[in-house]
Amino acid sequence: MFKTIGILIIFTAILLFQLPKLKQNGEKKEIWTFSILLFISTTLCIAVALKVKVPNPYDLIIVIFKPMGEFIKMAFK
Repeated sequence: MFKTIGILIIFTAILLFQLPKLKQNGEKKEIWTFSILLFISTTLCIAVALKVKVPNPYDLIIVIFKPMGEFIKMAFK
């Protein structure tokens, strides 16, 4: 519970520090990108703090490239 509150406080501070600068420069695309990435990172940090199993990006890479590697091995045998 306290970890979640701490994470929310930190990410709120980041938002309050960065967002005015982006608004001042009128950077709408950057505001959207920043907001989406901040939301994703906040969600993942809270999930890790609550000990939820978060999928590893490396597993996706293995699923994609393992069949390709096996095909290449077979092709050069």
